[in-house]
Amino acid sequence: MSEQAAYDDADKALFRDSVKRFLEAEIEPHYEDWERAEIWPREVWQKLGENGFLCVDMPEEYGGYGAPFEFSCVVVEELSRAGYGALSSGVSVHSDIAAPYILNLGSEEQRQRFLPKMASGECVGAIGMSEPSAGSDLQGIRTSALRDGDDYIINGQKTFITNGQHCDVVVLAAKTDPKAGASGMTLFTLDCQLPGFTRGLNLEKIGLHSGDTSELFMEDVRVSAADVLGGEGQGFANLMNELPRERLVLGIGCVAAAEGIFDITVEYVTERKAFGEVLSKFQNTRYKLADLKTEIELNRALAEKYIDRFQRGELTPAEASLCKLAASEMQGRIADQCLQLFGGYGYMREYKISRFYLDARIQRIYGGTSEIMKEMIARSVVGR
Repeated sequence: MSEQAAYDDADKALFRDSVKRFLEAEIEPHYEDWERAEIWPREVWQKLGENGFLCVDMPEEYGGYGAPFEFSCVVVEELSRAGYGALSSGVSVHSDIAAPYILNLGSEEQRQRFLPKMASGECVGAIGMSEPSAGSDLQGIRTSALRDGDDYIINGQKTFITNGQHCDVVVLAAKTDPKAGASGMTLFTLDCQLPGFTRGLNLEKIGLHSGDTSELFMEDVRVSAADVLGGEGQGFANLMNELPRERLVLGIGCVAAAEGIFDITVEYVTERKAFGEVLSKFQNTRYKLADLKTEIELNRALAEKYIDRFQRGELTPAEASLCKLAASEMQGRIADQCLQLFGGYGYMREYKISRFYLDARIQRIYGGTSEIMKEMIARSVVGR
């Protein structure tokens, strides 16, 4: 793409450095307080937007840089590597899931209405898919959007919605024809200011404490046909087309988080002493670190391979599922084994490793469970 060809590795390095400096100045001094408050402030979105860290690969006419996808990956990587799991999750949902849905499927009016404000942080995006009775099985959703003249009336409930407290627009999945199965699902851009839309409480989680994860309720919410995203009845097909980026980004975040976990563990074992020696002198520690380093590098190579395939428009849903499965399972193992090297201190909240450990657990669940990833991969190998 001609716009993207203007960016090179030096630009990417400079961009990464600017993200790191922003995190050190604006996030690190406050993040633990936000974790205890169980939400990060709304103004963080504006700060991210002002510094150019939202929707960075969005075309310039919609407020982005028109940079390659890998620049958006840099933001997720640095958030994840620094141990800001909740922030990484919220930003990736906003920039790498909600915004691309609107860019790729939306009308020009929808793009102009939402995308520039999403890039600036004025408008926060969320994805309304999961329901109390339908998680990974999206064909089982019950939220309905029934025709009423030129409008639709939406009724239903969504749960586990990342950015649920802050969101201004939700890419919402609903059944426009409850009898038509997958072909009866339609996506909408739902303005959160509409009458009948309400938010539930910010849900309490065992990890990602500062992330706002909420239930959303729709009671006779009236939207127009202009709010349909990607065509009536095309919702399930559109979801499948957009999943590769979502799952690839999740995998990339997992690899970066594992790198962050590994780095703080190396630092700890080269300083902590036991029996008169630093822990890094013991063979058990050295061999464990060698194993972990190897596992991280293998997943990093896979992620970079698939980033390249995605940028060429060649990444398949099965490959994205493979990346997400491998990286999320790896992150869980890395977090567990590195915490063990911290001993009792690893179980203390004041040590960042404990937050890494708790935040890692959700990676094998959201964005599609590991079991669903295995099924997607298996179908690509031997069919249904």
